[in-house]
Amino acid sequence: MLSSHLPALQIALPLAAAPLCVLLPRRLVFPFVLAVGWGSLGLAAMLLSRVIESGAFSYALGGWSAPWGIEYRLDLLNAFVMLLVALIGAVVLAYAPASVAREIAAENQPHFYAAFLLCLTGLLGISITGDAFNVFVFLEISSLSTYGLISLGRDRRALTAAYNYLILGTIGATFILIGIGLLYMMSGTLNMADLAARLPAVAHTRTIKVAFAFLTVGLTLKLALFPLHIWLPNAYAYAPSVVTAFVAATATKVSVYAFLRFVFTIFGADFAFETMRLNWLLLPLALIGIFAASAVAIYQTDLKRLLAYSSVAQIGYMMLGISFGSVTGLTAGIVHLFNHALMKGALFLAVGCIFLRAHSVELSDLAGLGRRMPVTSFAFVLGGLGLIGVPLTVGFVSKWYLILGALEQGWWPVAGLVLVSSLMALVYIWRFVETAYFRPPPEGNAEIAEAPLTMQIPLWILLAMSIGFGLDTELTAGTAHRAALWLLGSTP
Repeated sequence: MLSSHLPALQIALPLAAAPLCVLLPRRLVFPFVLAVGWGSLGLAAMLLSRVIESGAFSYALGGWSAPWGIEYRLDLLNAFVMLLVALIGAVVLAYAPASVAREIAAENQPHFYAAFLLCLTGLLGISITGDAFNVFVFLEISSLSTYGLISLGRDRRALTAAYNYLILGTIGATFILIGIGLLYMMSGTLNMADLAARLPAVAHTRTIKVAFAFLTVGLTLKLALFPLHIWLPNAYAYAPSVVTAFVAATATKVSVYAFLRFVFTIFGADFAFETMRLNWLLLPLALIGIFAASAVAIYQTDLKRLLAYSSVAQIGYMMLGISFGSVTGLTAGIVHLFNHALMKGALFLAVGCIFLRAHSVELSDLAGLGRRMPVTSFAFVLGGLGLIGVPLTVGFVSKWYLILGALEQGWWPVAGLVLVSSLMALVYIWRFVETAYFRPPPEGNAEIAEAPLTMQIPLWILLAMSIGFGLDTELTAGTAHRAALWLLGSTP
């Protein structure tokens, strides 16, 4: 029955479709890719629905049962992340045609769509696999395709940004591979569930502690935790707008998921927080990252770089919640993983609309934009309110849980720092507001129109979701809470 093979189809669909993008007639490529993207979203929604109704389940590839064969395992956490990735992929693909035509040479567009589907495949694969080595394989599929996507930017600096990302991404992947290799050496298995069962017997060994250290460094580099974030600002700033929106909303979030998977379901919270004292590392780095990146964002003159440094700060919020090691803290980290994807995806789509019409994202060139592109400017402001954490937005939900998590631990200063950091977000969002609404447009500039509806509708879909999930948190915060209970070994 086809429904029993949905996990395999989730990966096979975009993977098989990717090479067809360079073989099909050019006029058919976009409709084909769009159908694949929305088909992947439909599959992800069905899989999440099945998990919610029936609980976690596994799928044995080729009929080889775990741990001998490769297992795809669906639970509440990774089905949630998979839905997020598929959602962003589908929405960004619907947005893509006009932006891609403006920013990517015509002869490269089929290759762009092929690399996009490969990146989507890799991110979905990381989310669904129950095999540790497969995490590395899918991570490299997504990373290699991302390097290519970034390099397609027409600014020559895109090549340098892609190269820097390649070097640092390869270092991170090497650390991850070494960590997985050490785990295999001590346990004789690569299946995650089997690893979790076998590791307690050897958890006291130096090899397991070294494996934990390698995996922590490799994954925090991939998710861009301060100070391992140096690849991110240029990668976001010089990539094509569509690529920036997709990668910013998905890649680091999937890396955060992989971090959660290894730390909590393989090593276990007791080993990570009692033996290795992971919170002693994560908490200060997360707080420093929040304030350092927010401070740098305030002084940026390029809108994409401003949002890129904002992303580093927002990743700090996710890792801050995780560092608490509590149900409320993990809930905050997981729900912000989802919420930030909606906010930042919408903001970068708005920036793509601005670039299409204004041909620049330098703040100095955007004076009076609120009158010249009122719909897009208002959309950007709405997304910015989420980053600040204004009530009725998803950003407020995230920060509410973060503050609750800090207060549960008795860490009043940390709760205060979260509030202060929101004021810093207000400052860098205000820079756009001041430029767009309080400065007159330059004299002699031609009138510009709003971006086409094909770009506006996907942008407003994400904004509507960021408001909707700010009002009704049952799916997002409710799912995150149940996933947090499960990660900490409680019954959701």
